[in-house]
Amino acid sequence: MSLVVENPRKSSAPGHSTAQLGIADHSPEIERDDHDGHGHEHGGFEWLDAARVLFVALAAAAVWFHLWEPFHRVSVIGLAATLIGGYPIFKEALENIIERRMTMELSMTIALVAALAIGEFFTALVITGFVLAAEILEGMTVGRGRRAIQDMLDFLPQTASVLRNGEVVEVATQSLTPGEIVMIRPGSRIPVDGQVVSGHSFVEQAAITGEPMPSEKAAGSQVYAGTMNQAGALQVRTERLGKETTFGKIIEAVERAEHSRAPIQKMADRLAGYLVYFALGAALLTFFITQNIRSTISVVIVAGACGIAAGTPLAILGAIGRAARHGAIIKGGIYLEALGQLDTVFFDKTGTLTLGTPTVTEVEPTAGNTVETLLRAAASAERGSEHPLGKAIVRYATELGVATEEPAGFRYEIGRGISAFVDREHVIAGRQTFLESLGVVVPPDRMSNGTTVHVASSGQYIGRISIADAVRTNASAAVRALENMKIRVILLTGDTSAAALAVANQVGIFRLRADLLPEAKVAEITERTRRGEVVAMIGDGINDAPALSEATVGVAMGAGTDVARESADVVLIGNDLMKFVETVRIARNCRRIIFENFYGTLIVDIIGIGLAAAGLLNPLLAAFIHVASELTFIANSTRLLPPKQRPKPADALIAVSEGQP
Repeated sequence: MSLVVENPRKSSAPGHSTAQLGIADHSPEIERDDHDGHGHEHGGFEWLDAARVLFVALAAAAVWFHLWEPFHRVSVIGLAATLIGGYPIFKEALENIIERRMTMELSMTIALVAALAIGEFFTALVITGFVLAAEILEGMTVGRGRRAIQDMLDFLPQTASVLRNGEVVEVATQSLTPGEIVMIRPGSRIPVDGQVVSGHSFVEQAAITGEPMPSEKAAGSQVYAGTMNQAGALQVRTERLGKETTFGKIIEAVERAEHSRAPIQKMADRLAGYLVYFALGAALLTFFITQNIRSTISVVIVAGACGIAAGTPLAILGAIGRAARHGAIIKGGIYLEALGQLDTVFFDKTGTLTLGTPTVTEVEPTAGNTVETLLRAAASAERGSEHPLGKAIVRYATELGVATEEPAGFRYEIGRGISAFVDREHVIAGRQTFLESLGVVVPPDRMSNGTTVHVASSGQYIGRISIADAVRTNASAAVRALENMKIRVILLTGDTSAAALAVANQVGIFRLRADLLPEAKVAEITERTRRGEVVAMIGDGINDAPALSEATVGVAMGAGTDVARESADVVLIGNDLMKFVETVRIARNCRRIIFENFYGTLIVDIIGIGLAAAGLLNPLLAAFIHVASELTFIANSTRLLPPKQRPKPADALIAVSEGQP
């Protein structure tokens, strides 16, 4: 029945630890309010608490049957049992007085002292029993949210079979290093993020990506730590370990959620405090008008704010955990809250709405130059580029057998193009405006549905290369779903208007801005946020990082660049845009549940206080209503907790035949 639930970092399940992932000892410190809890561990069922409730119940029975009452007006058993059984309540109330804080424990202490003062010993014991029982039930419910981390840890193997010196040896996962080949047997869990180098199998990865069906894996496929290999044997080259794995980042996100405080949670804390003051004020007014101490006590008892104070962080924790299970890592409660209030979503084009693997569709050299000359200059200059367009040019030249060489003096200007020296010739490739800014005369460009890369060598324009990118299969569905949620969808891209319009038409976007440099994207987002809009930006490249940082919520595609992922507030595992849509739905559902708890608590408290003040509620019924409403609102928040998933034993798996997932 604490006013606000404290969320201390808990130890993990036996046999596992967050330290194993390198998370617990290295997570950045998150600023916290020292007064967000009362010191009582809501970690689960405690036998001492249960024994205290039983002791109070037996004492209440003794008082009811008038056992051993040596004094006429004082029940020794009732007085002693209330003081002993209610010790946790009184202790917290004293701490609150010292810290000058008003909490439910303090108001309950006032009610209990008043009940004892007028000789209502049985009433005081029953109220104490109700409060203690509610503490246990609340602790078990909130503890379920904390166990989300422990449950997820069960998916991480502690040992791995690794190929060393030509032999397969069993080692602790902590001793693995990137680049090592890990052997994955049928029916075993994968301990690392990596790429399959040989073998063929189907992997159940619902715990990581949310996919209901096993995913087929062969050479070149990506696999994730914590997923289950079902059929064939795989050899996986280790890429990421511990907290750097997708699995580790999911756990880190849940841990951060447990320690971070969203603005709505702070509002819940304030509202809970106001309700306590309101209840005490109503009790004083009731006593002044009616002079009825029983009605006054009932007013204090019936008012409860624990459903708000405990339910809000539980809902936030559950929502972030559920989003993680669906393939979206939210880096804090503040971003979850913003997602629940989204007005506008900006999409980047290349690598976000499209597959990010552009293909050269046309090569147009100028008079006096050949296709091979143009490709050789462009592909050689682009060899040092990480941009998808540059990679497409290099890949196309390789496919045609065009020889390239390593460039010198490579320089990349974000959103504009590259320049490099190839065989002592200064080669420039990029946007028309980039070449013109360097003094190159570019012929008028014809309209194209793709992207055009202009190329110059030694100050002379030598041709253009047209590149197109296929649209993601789920992009249209994601855009449609966001529009149905009354969220504006806008395409922001540095690509040409023609290329942007072609993609926008395919996915159903009616608002777009093209030919934008990174700073122009930032300016557009800044203007929207200045108007008070809640804005999300979804991108995947280096040039998206400034926009991701400027948006209310920056969302990075999981297969995007490291810079984009670090700049983002939400990271999608993989490239499924429907994961973002589902995350927005979860965030909205979280906000709705929190406000259900807000309004429900206000309604129950106002009606309860009115009935108690009118003498229609005795203290026992008031205590029952208080506890029942509190647990109802906490249970309402548990609807967001991700479903419990336990590892399946290998012999319980259904064998998957070749080619049949």
